[in-house]
Amino acid sequence: MSAGTTDPNPPGGRRGEPLPAELLDAGERMTAGELAEHQLRHLRATLRHAYDHVELYRRKFDAAGVAPEDCRTLGDLARFPFTTKADLRESYPFGMFAVPVEEVRRIHASSGTTGRPTVVGYTEHDLSVWADVVARSIRAAGGRRGHKVHVAYGYGLFTGGLGAHYGAERAGCTVIPASGGMTARQVQIIQDFRPEIIMVTPSYLLTLLDEFEKQGVDPRSTWLRVGIFGAEPWTEAMRHEIEERMDIHAVDIYGLSEVMGPGIAQECVETKDGLHIWEDHFYPEVVDPLTDRVLPDGESGEIVFTSLTKEALPVVRYRTGDLTRLLPGTARPAFRRMAKVTGRCDDMIILRGVNVFPTQIEEILLRTPAVAPHFQLRLTRQGRLDRMAVRVEARPDAAPEQREAAAAAIARGVKDGVGVTVEVDVVEPYTLERSVGKIRRVVDLRER
Repeated sequence: MSAGTTDPNPPGGRRGEPLPAELLDAGERMTAGELAEHQLRHLRATLRHAYDHVELYRRKFDAAGVAPEDCRTLGDLARFPFTTKADLRESYPFGMFAVPVEEVRRIHASSGTTGRPTVVGYTEHDLSVWADVVARSIRAAGGRRGHKVHVAYGYGLFTGGLGAHYGAERAGCTVIPASGGMTARQVQIIQDFRPEIIMVTPSYLLTLLDEFEKQGVDPRSTWLRVGIFGAEPWTEAMRHEIEERMDIHAVDIYGLSEVMGPGIAQECVETKDGLHIWEDHFYPEVVDPLTDRVLPDGESGEIVFTSLTKEALPVVRYRTGDLTRLLPGTARPAFRRMAKVTGRCDDMIILRGVNVFPTQIEEILLRTPAVAPHFQLRLTRQGRLDRMAVRVEARPDAAPEQREAAAAAIARGVKDGVGVTVEVDVVEPYTLERSVGKIRRVVDLRER
């Protein structure tokens, strides 16, 4: 914020200050008992709705020897089969819809870069629920009625932009629909329009930070006070980097198109200790990705969601591929938290028998002086051995000897902390591809 100005409507919910009770909605005020009763009632209705109206679910339930009425407790959900991304692709385009297409008011889809896209639909009721949970997320992040929200998620078939947009409007905020790209213009808009909140991927926020500095503008001088970051895993070290460089609260939002879009879970600004899952709409389980066994709260595995209130495309035990664990609620006691996603099952690199996630490398880079948080992992094969090279940008003010020291420190940190040997290449500033959406961290050049 510019010197000499006063924010007329500062974000609430600073660390240590609970959200005022009058800003909590009816779902957030549920007791644990009320929530469990609500979940079971809606879970049984969802299973019946899916079985009666989606052929794939009817076939899968019958093959597993279960019927909707077999779900008498929340624990009985474990008897039902999983839903996967492959199921949605095989049902392309509208085979997973549980209502007639003429009752669907909006359709979103994945990019389909690895095959058929996954298609999701929403009734008017679904769109209203989606706006409600995103509005709840924005309030939990510190947003308030009258704040301006700069939405830099992509608009279109991707759910991020429109999901954030309508949720911000439902929260009573003023939306700046910037979308992705035109980075220099976005920096100008942020200065001129004075938004208090930005919703964006963390990797594109780094791109915006670089542009501020290129233009000679101090990123800490803007009116931004809260950044709501999602669509890709990011670390505590990244949070510290962003908060220090922008003087904002950096909080996490979670979602995926197949379950709803952004707004499935949200980190509360007053605690910043993981994402509270809006369990009145989305029922979570964590399973062992190898054995499919449901794990107790506190153990790490793949998070699985069952929708409780969706009409157009109910999902039953949808396998997200995201790795996390469930924890007790804090700022919203009735709702369990999910720890920050550490990676995805399909993002995991197996390098000479060691499991490696890009977020592990990111943490090492962010605590290494002289390098920027822009990096890429390149996988190659030499003979029968897989090799990984870390390409990371130097900070503009880093001297040659500092870059050499950084490369050695990174290699040592990866060896000691992850258990693999890597090559490290510290490249010139601004030479790696910049993100305008989800970042591509891994380039696999190995022969298939």
